[in-house]
Amino acid sequence: MMRWLIFLGRVALGFVFVYAAYTKLFEYTAEGWRQLPWISFAATIQSYKVLPEDAAMFLAKTLPWFELALGVLLLIGVQLRWVATAASVLLLTFFAVLVRSYVLGMNIDCGCFGPGDRLTWKTLLRDGLLLFMSISVTVGAFLTRRKTADVSALTRAPQPADGRSE
Repeated sequence: MMRWLIFLGRVALGFVFVYAAYTKLFEYTAEGWRQLPWISFAATIQSYKVLPEDAAMFLAKTLPWFELALGVLLLIGVQLRWVATAASVLLLTFFAVLVRSYVLGMNIDCGCFGPGDRLTWKTLLRDGLLLFMSISVTVGAFLTRRKTADVSALTRAPQPADGRSE
């Protein structure tokens, strides 16, 4: 049962990260899809008043690609303990910045899923649930890995104490 919950959680998180990256890498305008709208995403990052302009521009250019990589790795399940840990740290950082901005009464776009996503209590609820899911997948991945390792150690053929095989 635990493995299925971890599987469902990592697939859901994977799709969320891929979708979040997609909305930041492509923007729909009246003229059609515009590729790589870094400037508008950098402005959204800058509205949080946490980073200097150069850092916001760097983050706007790199964060969507990192989210995309995390999403794909979550979907395929490669190195799940470490990928889920990275996702949890990233979501914890996002959540902390969102809470700070909400408490300060900043009337800004969240930027989580592209432009037009206002920062409200619903945004905090959604991102808090994503953070909870990510931490659950991370903890589950570590626990499942340990159980599997313990079981395999118990089921291996005993080896002689001197290290020679018989």
